Amino acid sequence: GMTCDFVGHPVVAEPLASQDEVAALRVEGAGPVLLVLPGSRRGEVARLAPIFGQVVGRLQAAHPGLRVLLPTVRGVAGAVRDLTSGWPVRPEIIEDADRKRTAFAAADVALAASGTVSLELAASGCPMVIAYDMHPITLWLMRRAALVDTVTLVNLVSETRAVPEFIGPASRADGIAPALEALLQYSTAQKAAMDLTMDRLGKGGEPPGLRAARSVLAALRR
Repeated sequence: GMTCDFVGHPVVAEPLASQDEVAALRVEGAGPVLLVLPGSRRGEVARLAPIFGQVVGRLQAAHPGLRVLLPTVRGVAGAVRDLTSGWPVRPEIIEDADRKRTAFAAADVALAASGTVSLELAASGCPMVIAYDMHPITLWLMRRAALVDTVTLVNLVSETRAVPEFIGPASRADGIAPALEALLQYSTAQKAAMDLTMDRLGKGGEPPGLRAARSVLAALRR
């Protein structure tokens, strides 16, 4: 007997970087900008950092001017610095929220752990590849329980498979790096999927929080 309404997602109401902010960040380097997002928990960062570092090395070999931005949260920033100190390109660690927002909009492509961050990237129009590794038993349990063939929210919401995924044993640099390289040439399909995702989550309409409040008030009145 409970009511249930779809009100969208708060990501569509969050502020985006201005063109001036993006231009200022882009002018700091001449090469392509890779955004790396290995997660916000120590365990996943520790598991993904070696793989992501190998990917950075492969891209740097093809693009000597490659610039790597790595937004993170304060709780794992120290661990991130330690785990990325040996990467072929030392990433710029970003903790400031405003600069993080600018990095999302300025990057040419992103390599990200699976999670809500894919919606943030879509909101900023940043092409992405999703990768995630986990303990083999966890992966086995997940695959037995899963009712979908993708874990990426952009793929699920847009009902496409436009965002490449590399999960579990597939999360290897030799597969991820070519997928990122392809996205550097631009992906019309992924751009369309990101736009559709934002539309379906309420972009351009009433803020989702306000829609949620209206839904609760309407239910109380009934």
